[in-house]
Amino acid sequence: VQLQASGGGLVQAGGSLRLSCAASGRTFSNYAMGWFRQPPGKEREFVAAINWNGGSTYSANSMKGRFTISRDNGKNTVYLQVDDLKPEDTAVYYCAARRGGPYSSMYFEYDYWGQGTLVTVSS
Repeated sequence: VQLQASGGGLVQAGGSLRLSCAASGRTFSNYAMGWFRQPPGKEREFVAAINWNGGSTYSANSMKGRFTISRDNGKNTVYLQVDDLKPEDTAVYYCAARRGGPYSSMYFEYDYWGQGTLVTVSS
């Protein structure tokens, strides 16, 4: 499956963004989906994940409350709504697809990755 992330940009602290990740090439509903991010100079970290039909989601503890993952299987797209953005949210955000398993917070359990979309939050 090919993944194309979009929706990043420059936003002021306190603002919101909705990131999108469009999938093509395979049956989208066969995949659990996840969002990860990599701040400048730091390791990649898990943000949120969602199961194949959107019925179950999981977010990193530090992300709960401001980050919401959702998906639309009819549009082959997974979303990440980010509210009340903070400068420390500045990162490249990546979407990932996991074939044949439940969602996961472990990056190495994902099979396909998008190219990333940059979010920059100014103070």
